[in-house]
Amino acid sequence: MNYKDIATPLRTKMLLDKYGFSFKKSLGQNFLVDTNVINNIISASGITEKSGIIEIGPGMGSLTEQLAKRAKKVLAFEIDQRLIPILEDTMSPYDNVTVINEDILKADVKAAIETHLSDCEEILVVANLPYYITTPILMGLLEQHLPIKSYVVMMQKEVGDRLSAVPSTKSYGSLSIAVQYYTTVEKVMVVPKGVFMPPPNVDSLVVKLTTLPHPAVQVEDEALFFKLTRSAFVQRRKTILNNYMSVIKESKLYKEDIIKWLEESGVEPNRRGESLSLNEFAELSNNFKHFNTLSI
Repeated sequence: MNYKDIATPLRTKMLLDKYGFSFKKSLGQNFLVDTNVINNIISASGITEKSGIIEIGPGMGSLTEQLAKRAKKVLAFEIDQRLIPILEDTMSPYDNVTVINEDILKADVKAAIETHLSDCEEILVVANLPYYITTPILMGLLEQHLPIKSYVVMMQKEVGDRLSAVPSTKSYGSLSIAVQYYTTVEKVMVVPKGVFMPPPNVDSLVVKLTTLPHPAVQVEDEALFFKLTRSAFVQRRKTILNNYMSVIKESKLYKEDIIKWLEESGVEPNRRGESLSLNEFAELSNNFKHFNTLSI
């Protein structure tokens, strides 16, 4: 193991001591201190010297430096102002790294790509995502239809399991549907909690999401499609009819229309949302407009 690598317990501790850095629980800060895990992440991402990389939450740069050695350019978003001087220090050997001190959820990522990565052949996201906002980050990027070829991201194992879940399983839900609408999902590796400083309370999972050239199903109204999928899981134990009765306006008045809409879409009203496939939700969404008494 190379002593100079940031992703070692010794070097990480030296940096923590040098800068008097203390972890903020509210920012979900857990720094990776295992070069083998980083090498596996790099390998799964398929980086070349023509790749432009977006990293979210670089911390002290343990993954960033390995990305910088292989990619054309690295654009890292770091929310914690206290880490900026540390990153300026650790990334000083690399002139292809740009660190933006900004919240990724508020940043204009499209403009940042155009400014910093426009001369790269492909854009990849490679990151150890902050666990407390993994879903908003992923969905925020996917919904913007950015020119991102793939995502190799580490997250809490439970969330990672949901991304690739299939119908009629415990992990399957609106997040599974949303991610599989935009991408193909592949599990890369389980990461034990002991390879982080400080260790999180849960194991992690690295997943690879490859952006589809077109969404997995054709829907006429994306916003409605996602609204209907989320609504089907409001209460998992309830039937899809009961869940939609709780969100469709004046549903008691139009119950027969709701039943007819479900049945004409090929969905039995007594089924649960977790049993419906991506195609079935697309059918429900595309048929909704035919029932002009219904609004959600």
